[in-house]
Amino acid sequence: MRYGITALLLLIMLGSQQSALSQSPTVETGVSQMLAKARKKTIRDVAYALKFDIPSQKNQPIPATESISFYWARNAAPLQLDFKEKRTQVQTISVNEKAIPIVFESEHLLISTAFLKPGKNIISIQFTAGNLSLNRNDEYIYTLLVPDRARTVFPCFDQPDLKAKFQLSLTIPSHWQAMTNAAVNDSTTAGDRKTIHFRQSEVIPTYLFSFVAGTFTPVSRTLAGRSMTLLHRETDTTKIRLSLDPIFSLHADALRFLEDYTQIPYPFQKFDFVAVPDFQYGGMEHVGAIDYRLSSLFLDNGATRDQKLSRATLISHETAHMWFGDLVTMRWFNDVWLKEVFANFMADKITEVSSPEANYDLQFVVDHFPAAYAVDRTEGANPIGQPLTNLQEAGTLYGGIIYHKAPIMMRQLERLMGKTALRDGLREYLKKYSFGNATWNDLISILDTHTPADLQAWNKVWVNETGRPKFSYQWDGKGGTIKQFVISQQGEDGSSRFWPQSFEITFVYNDHQEELTVHMDKPQVVLHEAIGKRTPLFVTFNSSGQGYGIFPVDTATTVYLDNTKNPVTRAATYINLYENMVSGQGISPAQLAFGYQNRLSRESEELNLRLITNQLSDIVWNFTRPEQRPALAASVEQAAWQAMEQETSSGKKKLLFRLYQNIALSTEARDRLYAIWRDQKAPAGVTLTEDDYTSLALALAVRDYPAEGILTKQLARIKNPDRKKRLEFMMPALSSNVAERDQFFASLTSEANREHEAWVTAALGYLHHPLRAETSAKYLPKSLELLEEIQRTGDIFFPESWLRSTLSSYQTPETVQLVRKFLADRPTYNPRLRAKLLQAADGPFRASKLLYHL
Repeated sequence: MRYGITALLLLIMLGSQQSALSQSPTVETGVSQMLAKARKKTIRDVAYALKFDIPSQKNQPIPATESISFYWARNAAPLQLDFKEKRTQVQTISVNEKAIPIVFESEHLLISTAFLKPGKNIISIQFTAGNLSLNRNDEYIYTLLVPDRARTVFPCFDQPDLKAKFQLSLTIPSHWQAMTNAAVNDSTTAGDRKTIHFRQSEVIPTYLFSFVAGTFTPVSRTLAGRSMTLLHRETDTTKIRLSLDPIFSLHADALRFLEDYTQIPYPFQKFDFVAVPDFQYGGMEHVGAIDYRLSSLFLDNGATRDQKLSRATLISHETAHMWFGDLVTMRWFNDVWLKEVFANFMADKITEVSSPEANYDLQFVVDHFPAAYAVDRTEGANPIGQPLTNLQEAGTLYGGIIYHKAPIMMRQLERLMGKTALRDGLREYLKKYSFGNATWNDLISILDTHTPADLQAWNKVWVNETGRPKFSYQWDGKGGTIKQFVISQQGEDGSSRFWPQSFEITFVYNDHQEELTVHMDKPQVVLHEAIGKRTPLFVTFNSSGQGYGIFPVDTATTVYLDNTKNPVTRAATYINLYENMVSGQGISPAQLAFGYQNRLSRESEELNLRLITNQLSDIVWNFTRPEQRPALAASVEQAAWQAMEQETSSGKKKLLFRLYQNIALSTEARDRLYAIWRDQKAPAGVTLTEDDYTSLALALAVRDYPAEGILTKQLARIKNPDRKKRLEFMMPALSSNVAERDQFFASLTSEANREHEAWVTAALGYLHHPLRAETSAKYLPKSLELLEEIQRTGDIFFPESWLRSTLSSYQTPETVQLVRKFLADRPTYNPRLRAKLLQAADGPFRASKLLYHL
């Protein structure tokens, strides 16, 4: 058989490539840590030039080209380009202007070293963009590429420590708007299409590359000399009028604070943002083009103070990322918590300044502690720092520990070091690693030089271990004077571990209170300052809301809470009460529900009212047996309505109405809610908007209220097209027809029907509502079977939200047995997904134990 010269050379090159493969990092799916380290040693100065031709129809393919330039150090290993798509998506590849054969294996394009040269190389690729992370809608498209999803759209070196410059060109319908990390350079129009050329970005990691395009309304403002542009799809004129000024001013305030705190001017060429309907997260810190969930930014005239504060905190969080995560990026995603902890930490500080009317300490307690405990008390608890061998598992690292325990840990670190020392250490860290990458150990090494404290020992238990401590105390207060006061801690799991930390306890008397600081630097401490003091009515632990763990609760606490004037102390007490209840520590759900009903009309702070109304609703639905629920719900309904009528604050009235709506079971309550919805006439002093009436319609539908077409009529009332589509999607999940609900759940087995993840999880919450548990429990086995596919195809929070929306409302032993058997039958199940499942199942586990003693 005769071969042409070209074919012969091709075979020689492929043979050389296969020989080199034996010396290279394993070619495997995802991006392994071994591959990342090898590439970091041989590749530098990466730059991408990308062109996407986006059609107006979302189902049409997106032709694309790219040019990747980089410097390469000679080695024997074939170069691996990451591309999580089909081989057929790639049409041509050339290296240094010479066409080469396409070799594709395990989500990688393999480039033989025979085609590369030491020094600068350019790889040019013609391909069809991957759809997995393009989030295509009828009128808009946006990318979301964290943590390793840039490779699902275009071939790249998808690892955080190979930062690169990006230059993007988009061809889009002429009436569309577009935004990316860099500013517009120029734009040309031909017929009904236009091409926008953007400038080159600063060096950023691939997961922060982003673009959005579609029918958005642009709004530009200049504050303190900085121009900012917002793209949005909001149509409610009231929301627009009330929201635009605070959106821009909060960003400006955050920038000003961060520039002062870090002593580094805003480091990127522009600062814009976009409000995306039903965005998967609250926000995503894309350099110069932050994405937000539209409903988080645009608030109506019924917004509570809590909602406004949450918006301020979210904006501060994403803006803080411009320094913490974007300017300095973690080297590998095992340190993903490093960027998140500082974004949260700084957001709390910014909000304290930008929203001076808010109680910063109270916001911190209410926002972080319940969410951290909700994970750390479970059998699936994970440490703050987690090992990671492949980036395809990176999405499973995210959760309550990163976002909520880590800020608590940082506040303890600030107490240990002092505010000035920590600030100076962070300034040094940001300056040293600007536009580069760093690890937690790099930061600790710098902070160590700013404090005499042993940060390595402190770091071990806080960052590298799971769980929380459990505190106990012994005291002798007989005769009216304290003669002994000893505080002890051990691991909640019974271990002898202890968490070095400082917190406060408060002695509550009839006429005053005294707060003492506890420095818990060993498993047991004697509180010498307490000795000789008058015996108090009761003792409140963690009264400043900075300690972490299960704290003892005095039985007199609920009786004397009005003596506790500090709202932070009350918040910490509410959390202590709830954690003791779910742990079976001396207070039952019924007792706590009774105590909280009395607090509805007495709690003066809105954030605290939000906390106890959430806990009370949780007790009614998840910690009360079905046969006992109607009686408790009726009692709570009455208490909530009466408190609402007495309340003068509009924000607290709204919270109390939401509680009433959430737990309404009696005929009287359901009829009252229906009349409010039908007539669109809110209770006196309560502002209800279109979104509120939609929520009310959903609440009536899940209760099978006997009135025709509630959801259909509500759909006709909705004016915004995005919110209309959301309700249309959810309606089958709320049908009174079981067969229709069955069909809806069956549809979710198709990936195409899960593309709007926020819609899916909202619908699942109603599908698995406690009132539907008897007919929905049959969905649980398939829901668990789908988890691995959900993790592969969904965004980072989807597996967790899928599980929580599915499992949280169940409380029976049968559900517990199902989860246990599912895991027992799969001894080699993905350990991170196993942990997520155990976290989500904690509610059913505890409810079954408390209610059925199993």
